[in-house]
This record gives sequence, C-alpha cells and structure tokens, in this order.
Amino acid sequence: MKCFLLPIVFFSMFVCFSQEQTKLKILESPEFYDDVKSNEVISMHTSESGLIGIVRNSKKHLLFDIFNESLGRIKNVTIETDRDENYCGYLSFDNVMKIFTVFELTKKDRIVYCHEFNINDGSHKKTELFKAEVEKNQSLFSGSNKRQTGFAMSPNGDYFVISTDDIKKNANSYTVRVYKSSDLSLVYQKAYQENVEKFYQPNDLFIDNSANVFALGKLFLEGRSQKKDGKANYDFVLNKLTETSSKTTPVNFNTNEHISSLIISNSNGQIRLLGFYSEKNVSAIKGTLVFNVDTESMQITQSKAFKLPENVYKDLYSETVADRKKDQELSSFYVDYLIEDKEGNTYLLAEEFYVTTVYVSMGMNGGYWQTVYHYDDVMVLKLNAQGDLEWGRSIFKRATAPSYNAFVKNGELHVILNSGKNLVEKEDGRVKVSKGLFESSSLYDIVFNSKGETTYSKIQDNKNNTFYLPFYGIFNDERFITISDGSGKKQFLILE
Repeated sequence: MKCFLLPIVFFSMFVCFSQEQTKLKILESPEFYDDVKSNEVISMHTSESGLIGIVRNSKKHLLFDIFNESLGRIKNVTIETDRDENYCGYLSFDNVMKIFTVFELTKKDRIVYCHEFNINDGSHKKTELFKAEVEKNQSLFSGSNKRQTGFAMSPNGDYFVISTDDIKKNANSYTVRVYKSSDLSLVYQKAYQENVEKFYQPNDLFIDNSANVFALGKLFLEGRSQKKDGKANYDFVLNKLTETSSKTTPVNFNTNEHISSLIISNSNGQIRLLGFYSEKNVSAIKGTLVFNVDTESMQITQSKAFKLPENVYKDLYSETVADRKKDQELSSFYVDYLIEDKEGNTYLLAEEFYVTTVYVSMGMNGGYWQTVYHYDDVMVLKLNAQGDLEWGRSIFKRATAPSYNAFVKNGELHVILNSGKNLVEKEDGRVKVSKGLFESSSLYDIVFNSKGETTYSKIQDNKNNTFYLPFYGIFNDERFITISDGSGKKQFLILE
C-alpha cells in the first residue's frame, strides 16, 4: 500500500502550483446563532445608512436579521409563514427588502404576498398583492430559467413589476402587474402574448423609470420544442407594455445563425440585448450578440456579433482540442451575472449547466437512480462602453452546486468560489478548479485585470476555518459580504 501511495503523492506535488494570497482585505464578523434552523439565504442588502439586512428561508419561517457595519447583529425577526406559502422572488432598494411568496389557497387559487423588511427600523409588513387562478399542475411563475425573470424594479426604485404565466388549457397568455414601491398600490395590469396557437417562453424582464415594461422571450413557431429539423423553432421578441398600449418587435440577426439566449441590459438609460448565437443549433454557442434598442420606436438600431475569442477555448481544452472545439462550438451555458463598471464596460458571466442521471448500486440490495446537477465551466466576456467585445476567458471548473459569485473592484473582475485545497495546473498550462473526493477545500479569488489576464489567489484554507458560501454574497460600497454554511453557528466574511 505504501508503494502505491508514494507516486500519487509525488504526482500531486508536481501538478499543484503555488497560489498567491488575495490582495483583498479579509475580515470576519463575530459569530451569531439562530433559534430557527435555516440554510437558504434569499437576499442580502445594504441600506443607505450602511446597515446590512439579510433574509433567509426555512420550512415554516422567514428570518430577517440586521447587522451594523462591523457585522454585529443588532436585530433578529422571525416571521412564521403559512403551511402552503412558498418563496418565489425578491427585490431590494434603499432601505427596504421585498420578499414575494405564493400561497396555495386551493388547487387552483393562488395569493401573492409581499413581505417588506425595513433595514433601518427593523419593521416587517405583509401585504396581499393579488389573487390568481391556475390550471392543475401549472406554475404561476416561469421556473425554467436560472435567472429570476418574474420580478424587476425600476432603476430609481419607484416601481416594480411582477410577470405571471396565465397558461390555460387551450390558450397561452401572460400578465404584468406594475406597482408603486412606496405604498404597493397597483399602477396598471396588462396581459400580453395572448395566443391560442403559439407558445411563448419568458426570458427576461425590465421596467424603466416611467413604468414602461419590457418583456423579452421566445415565441415558438410550432409546439414547444426548441428545435425542428435541426433549426430553431422560435423567434426572439421584445414586448413593450404600458398602461394603454402593447407592442412587439422581433429580434433578428441572421437567418443562418440561431440566437440561443438573450438578456436585457440597461446601461445609462440605453437598453441593449446581450446573448449568444450559434451557426449550428439552438443549444450551442459560437459567439456573442449585442442589439441596441430604440425604446420609443421599438426598433433595433444596431446589431453586432463577435465570435468567442481563442482564449475562451484554450482555458478549457488543450491546444489541439481547442482548435477542434472552435468548429464544434460550446453548449449548455446560461448567463448568471451581468456586471457594469463605472467606465461603462459590461462583464457577462455564463456557467455551463446540465443535469445527468446515474445509477447508484447498493450490491445485493439493488440500487437507485440519482439526479446529478452539474455547475461546470464559467465563460467570462468583457464588452466596452461601445458594445464591442474586448476579450473573453474561461474558468475550467467542476461543481455539483451553485458555487461562485462575481464583482468588479478597482477595474478588476473578481470571481469568488470554493474549490480543492490546491488548484491543479495541467501540463498544457490550464488550471482546473475542482475538488477531489477526499480533498479538503479552499476559498479562492480568481482575478481578471482590464486586459483579461488571470490571477488565481487563495483567500483561506477551509480546513479548521469557517466555510463560507460565496454564491449567496452581495457586493455593495466596494465590499463583498457572504455568509457561512451550517444551521447553527453563523458568521460573515468581508472582502474589501
């Protein structure tokens, strides 16, 4: 056994490369404890006065905590929820965190509530927003996307919009409801994409400071299949909804290329649609697209396409495989973060996500099928203020749960995630971010400078230290704050 282990240890020492300590300042909060167990962080938000609010979810409660700038807990509020009341979305602005829940009154009737948590005074208010009827087994909100697409708030915080699915047995329709943030009064309600023949799938939602709503989605040509005869079976459409009007504009680029995904970007009042395209099929990615939209005339004023840079492939594959993969295109990437910096640059981060099923054998006792979620490689693209692609890189990653977060500080993009204790550099120079079966973990800061050059830095070894969950963190006032794992003792990590 000793002879077998020795070469493995030697090989591990050979492939692991030295990592610098992060240049970010690291702080940890005092520990605190919960009376109600909760592992799910719904939202974190910083008020204008610097207080930090955090809302978590448990089986029967919503937990609302307030922390001072030193991250000492100054208030804890536990709200009991109804048995059939479930979390469905959140919005935050200034001093108030809005948490939305759906209550199943009957098999068909649903009530949507808004829980408002005021960070400054610690108050809580629960308001019924509306009732809706659904058909059996139908969801009130689209749940197929990784991103939250049913809720949006205007940039100035004055309005918010809720979009619901109103799919009936023989018809397809959707409804947006616009509310004033100050008193939760309904401004207007508007149905759209009412169609008996064609199915519509929401992809993104935006509301401007004048309460105009922009809903982006896929309008299927036949049925609900993404592909037909190897081609896209849908058109992307942008809907503009106001109290008195509804207008729909098709989003087209080239008949020989498929738009695989799009999201809405609002940069200095200019609406852009950003996404990916393919030359082969709807599930693959050849490059990125940028559409500029005139929101008054609802016309696409400019469209640009950029092939994925060579470094995107080289970060993921060996030199020879990268050349071959460029022709095969990438697949299964979904946008997680769209970050805009002070200079008008936009960072687009997309993660490879897919699901597999494996059979777990239990010997003489048979076995069972297990669903495995894969949160793998991350693609990073930088667009300048003019909407041109400056560079693209990738993180060669393997994980089975949501694991990373990202923010821009001092002109650099930081990606914070947990991985194995020592990152592995392969012979071809690629760095693999993953954790072995018996390996301890570490928290890392992967930094991309303004030119796309990458640095892998370690924040801490997790062994004998508090394990933090960067996926649930927030970046506010040049500080990134995230919470620890576990249902008992809790702690915050601050990077600044």
